[in-house]
Amino acid sequence: MLGSMTQERHFCVNSVLVLGGGSAGLLAALTLKRLIPALEVRLVRSIQLGVIGVGEGTTAVFPDFLFNHLGIPKEEFYREAKPTWKQGIKFIWGPRDHFFYDFEFQYDQRFEGLPKANGYYAHDDCTDFSQACALMQRDKAFPTGALGKPVVKGSHAFHIENHNLVTYLETAAKRAGVVLEDDVFLSAETGPEGIAALNFEKSGRRTADLYIDASGFKSELLGKALGEKFKSFEGGLFCDRAMTGGWQRDDEPVQAYTTAETMDHGWCWQIEHEGHINRGYVYSSRFATEDEVREEFLRKNPKVTQTRVLEYRSGRHERGWVGNVVAVGNASGFVEPLEATALAQILFECRWLQELLEMSGRRPGTHEREFFNHAVGVAWDEIRDFLAFHYRFNTRLDTPFWRHCREHTDLGDYQPLYELYQEIGPSPMLAQMLPNRPNIYGIEGFLAMLVGMQVPHGNPHEASAAELVALQAGKEKFARRAATGLNVADTLAAIRKPSWQWT
Repeated sequence: MLGSMTQERHFCVNSVLVLGGGSAGLLAALTLKRLIPALEVRLVRSIQLGVIGVGEGTTAVFPDFLFNHLGIPKEEFYREAKPTWKQGIKFIWGPRDHFFYDFEFQYDQRFEGLPKANGYYAHDDCTDFSQACALMQRDKAFPTGALGKPVVKGSHAFHIENHNLVTYLETAAKRAGVVLEDDVFLSAETGPEGIAALNFEKSGRRTADLYIDASGFKSELLGKALGEKFKSFEGGLFCDRAMTGGWQRDDEPVQAYTTAETMDHGWCWQIEHEGHINRGYVYSSRFATEDEVREEFLRKNPKVTQTRVLEYRSGRHERGWVGNVVAVGNASGFVEPLEATALAQILFECRWLQELLEMSGRRPGTHEREFFNHAVGVAWDEIRDFLAFHYRFNTRLDTPFWRHCREHTDLGDYQPLYELYQEIGPSPMLAQMLPNRPNIYGIEGFLAMLVGMQVPHGNPHEASAAELVALQAGKEKFARRAATGLNVADTLAAIRKPSWQWT
């Protein structure tokens, strides 16, 4: 509950100091400086903080934010950051051979001529229920438009190398007026408002009106200096390690999707870059040793020549904004990259902070902090519960890890949604059970996973002959257009021609 007006304590924000030079810190600095130009924004990169540095997948939020909110030029971004496209995720998950999750609408709609929503007709075959799904099924990236050119539009996302992204964001931040410096972080001084100053090896004592903690897992300001309580997600998410690897691309086609593959002790991602394939195995150290995981990882991915293991804890700090400190990225919270939520959550945090600063005339107080903490906390908890659905209902393997997931995964705030699904099936009416609005995934995300994993319910529908004809017509419309689409390599070649125009 928001505090009363008598409890309000405002402070004026004219200067911002960002600690940490990864994608979180750079996106925070760029967002604040680009959208509130009057702010003085400084970012200090400290080498001992480090970055994870693996290839990343995004959601459709990311390109929309970069191009439409920050005004990043598309031509420049594609040339410098070198992303490839992602239409969704191929899940090798559950009893099907595979299924696709995309950024469009497969099940929160119904084809013309059908009396029920699409999900009721997808138990046996869930292909071609959206344009993106049809494209991915055929190893295509985009439909073909006039003169055989790709139509690079719609709700798509990116695969992008972390180094390329960070390098580009540094250039964009400097151009926007952010001051970037390298120094070694030593300590933080606390005071009545939170942080009084930061101490560095070269530049000494630094102060600012607002501090952005982008120090990654170390959470130097929010977690260590201010001692903000950490809320663990271990009740619904049991993995705590990731083994990463990859190889230079040989003759493998560049796919327009991330792959998420069920493994004995967890799952593997595959992220598609133009010249490189990034592979990683997320697992629980309670159920397998590092050697056991490496054996399976290398046996199924013989091209991997080198691996490293990252340890992490899933969860979030109770509050992301305490006093004059706002945490973004891993300094705020962390969940495994099963739905590529990391960059999306960073953008939500940056945008909420920017809007609250603007609405308060850069004089935020108790109300703004409480709103931010509520919104960020709800978003983290929603990600936790959405990922819990992935684990609770994956019946693909009968190993100790997956048996434990099916028996003990807590669905959190979304348990009532599942209970209603058991009664009425994959209806968009389940949206009435979403505990928060707006919701990051919408009912579409939950239906995509429940239908994709063939989670049973008590309201099956037997389609009539006429319904089957209408169903086939709806799917064939997507299939025909996808069949003539262009793959990632052809689309990259097209946008690199001198004659290509983004308008």
